[in-house]
Amino acid sequence: MGVFTRSRAGSILGGIAVVGVSAVFLAGCAGDSGGGSGSTEPGESLDLKIGTALPVTGNLAFLGPPEIAGTEFAKAEINAADMGIQVELIQGDSGDTDNKAYETEIPRLLGEGVSAIIGAASSGVSLQFIDQVVGADVIQFSPANTSAAFTTYDDNGLYFRTAPSDILQGEVLGNLIAESGAQTLGMIVLNDSYGTGLAEFVTEAFEAAGGEVVAAPTYNTGDTNFSAQVSEVVAANPDAIALITFEEVTTMLPELFAAGVTADQLYFVDGNLSNFGTNGVDVGGSLEGAKGTYPGLSLDTIEDFTSALQEFWVGEGNEELAEFVYAAESYDAVILLALAALAAGSTDSLAIAEKLQEVSGGSGDGEVCTTFAECAEIINSGGVANYDGPSGPITFDEVGDPTEATIGIYEYTAENNYVPYAG
Repeated sequence: MGVFTRSRAGSILGGIAVVGVSAVFLAGCAGDSGGGSGSTEPGESLDLKIGTALPVTGNLAFLGPPEIAGTEFAKAEINAADMGIQVELIQGDSGDTDNKAYETEIPRLLGEGVSAIIGAASSGVSLQFIDQVVGADVIQFSPANTSAAFTTYDDNGLYFRTAPSDILQGEVLGNLIAESGAQTLGMIVLNDSYGTGLAEFVTEAFEAAGGEVVAAPTYNTGDTNFSAQVSEVVAANPDAIALITFEEVTTMLPELFAAGVTADQLYFVDGNLSNFGTNGVDVGGSLEGAKGTYPGLSLDTIEDFTSALQEFWVGEGNEELAEFVYAAESYDAVILLALAALAAGSTDSLAIAEKLQEVSGGSGDGEVCTTFAECAEIINSGGVANYDGPSGPITFDEVGDPTEATIGIYEYTAENNYVPYAG
């Protein structure tokens, strides 16, 4: 397994890339009140209410099950630990910018008096309601937003994410494509903050490595016909094609294969990296040799977590998970919120927000711990906890971005499922 750092941009040696993050500091102003029920007296148990706005419907719906499972697993472990806090989860649907499920779901969740809303998965969707959430003095915490726009967004210090900025994924993917020997690159790009932002960072990295982007047509959420975009990219005859899309990729792939594109030319991203074989999705050909990236530790690295999550989820009467993308990040979001509330002795949103950086290890000299129960014991004993979860060290900076991040690199097998890239 190789390591990629920003100072070694010319070499990717294996299936994981570890990168450091630098972010712009944006001061957040805290008001006098927020969501939640406020403080409790010493010895009393906190009742933390968290809403979710994750993709049950829309063009990221394939990410809904692992993310929802992650939040439910965390809730179950927190409540079973009985360490002075109990969590109530109110699940909701973010939808996408086409069906706009968030327009009714966010007011419903805020009306329930939640201290935080976990979601959305899509950066473009989160940008549709972030002002509404933080304007109500409620925390918005995404397990999957990767747009660089959030780093400098005026969020009153109430936005956090366990997924790193696409500056990092773009750098890793661009260099991965260049190291394959490709000199020209075509892209099909979702026209939103996620798609265009990631495309920009892929382009920067690929061009810095000496390559040239020869076509980059875009499309909009809700579009169903992509023949024009496929034709434009194929006509440019690139050595490699990066598909910076969501589930629309399943419509594009048969056209790409029919046009003579081979699997080893194709590169996927976190928005569309999916186990098509397991999910029974016909993509029009074999993806064997195609590669892709998504933020987060390698599935091999978090095998214990995914196995435990699968056992829990099926034990709750659900179908087996076919994907684990952003499951760990969703789990960690709930754990961090609970730890911050415990450290604050309050379910007030602003009080929780003030402790999130601390419990992630981003400030102070906290004691490293890897489970909720272990961290809660430290906090209840008067210490400072530094939680490292299955998604990684996290370590929030002043604007709620993780300062330590890992980008997983994957390769498709003959079964059209992805496995960690061996290099």
